Amino acid sequence: MKKILLALFILPICLNSQILIGDVNFPALIKQGENSLIFNGAGVREKYFMDMYIGALYLKNKSKDPQAIIKSGEPMAIRLHIVSSLISSEKMTTAINEGFKNSTGNNTTPLDSKIKQFKTAFSEKIKVNDVFEMIYDPSKGVCVYKNGKSITIIPGMDFKTALFGIWLCEKPADRELKEKMLGI
Repeated sequence: MKKILLALFILPICLNSQILIGDVNFPALIKQGENSLIFNGAGVREKYFMDMYIGALYLKNKSKDPQAIIKSGEPMAIRLHIVSSLISSEKMTTAINEGFKNSTGNNTTPLDSKIKQFKTAFSEKIKVNDVFEMIYDPSKGVCVYKNGKSITIIPGMDFKTALFGIWLCEKPADRELKEKMLGI
């Protein structure tokens, strides 16, 4: 009986818990439809010794295997929390283009229209504390949100694979961030 009472007490705390990365709180759990995605890991994207954003990876089940995550058709999410005023729409677009080239082995042509659609999520001014979420729902595709507002939905496992590859491929946006997202 004590174990049941303890579990009933701890469960709500765990479901509402936050994980502090730098100065930013990330939820331990993201709800995606009927699925619960758990925090896998997070880290800081640095460029020229400056913090740009904090990226977090959420999965149905924790994993340290980047290729299995990239190829998985299960729900998952990446959350980016902007921490630098140096990030602009133009710089983000340039980084996205480079990321997709690295992720696809420089073969973005089959995804050009989907990449163009994805970049619309970053077309408005980007400010410190903006939060972008890319949530993969196998029945819809990649659902992109800015500050909780739905921006676009991009269908297709091909796009999801390339998108998650930006952070998890062999030539990721930031190797240290990749390791932190994988919980290594």
